[in-house]
Amino acid sequence: MRYVIADVFTTTPFGGNQLAVFTDAREIPEAWLLPLTREFNFSETVFVYPAAGEGHARIRIFTPAAEIPFAGHPVLGTAFVLAGPLQLERIVLETGVGDVPVTVEREGPKIVFGWMEQPVPRVEEFAEADELLDALGGVESRLPVEVYDNGLTHVMVKMEDAASVARLEPDMGRLAALPQLGTSCFAGSGSEFVTRMFAPAFGVPEDPATGSAAGPLACHLVRHGVVEAGELILLAQGEQVGRPSELTAVAHGSAEHIDRVVVGGAAVVVSRGEFRLPPLGS
Repeated sequence: MRYVIADVFTTTPFGGNQLAVFTDAREIPEAWLLPLTREFNFSETVFVYPAAGEGHARIRIFTPAAEIPFAGHPVLGTAFVLAGPLQLERIVLETGVGDVPVTVEREGPKIVFGWMEQPVPRVEEFAEADELLDALGGVESRLPVEVYDNGLTHVMVKMEDAASVARLEPDMGRLAALPQLGTSCFAGSGSEFVTRMFAPAFGVPEDPATGSAAGPLACHLVRHGVVEAGELILLAQGEQVGRPSELTAVAHGSAEHIDRVVVGGAAVVVSRGEFRLPPLGS
């Protein structure tokens, strides 16, 4: 059972968000998928299968707690791992929310950047905003507290400044009890923002880089007039967990109607290996 480990949303080994990719999961028993994920204990692990439709490959994504239909850094990282040997400029990965295309940029033969087209998220007011802000330490949000769903759900909380984001010490138990997957706390101005994302209910107390939240964050900023539609934003994440990450996101359309969401970043392969385990029941 061969795997590749990539650090995603970084150009530097040991930065970004760690990802394990099992490049051919056809012979891996279903009962081993979650234990293998927990063995790595990364935010997510990917298992690759032959395409079921028009894509190049089908992927299943697991956190240490459960399988999830979509996530950003697993899609981007898997694109880096697969597009190289397949000699593709555009790879389409089949996920639990549909086909997600990733366009890669190269310097010579080396892939150096990828652009992922994400599902346009649904948005609504977050009903438990008061409880959420209290669990974050009694903070205030400078924009409406809204939840975005692009296959995963993320609640957006705008803090006063970067220092207030860095000081956050949320009550993880209370966050885990609230009905949302991730809480994205951010601050910034112009095109540069800092963000932290907490998802303790899925075994990820704090994520180093969250591609599935970057697109909704761009949407949130466009919808509330902080940035213009089509404007690239740069996100810094992961400093507090010792894995600095850089994400790029853009929401196209208008404040009234977002029609396209793209998230970009780099990745670097840091390891290859294999598991050799006895057959189940032996």
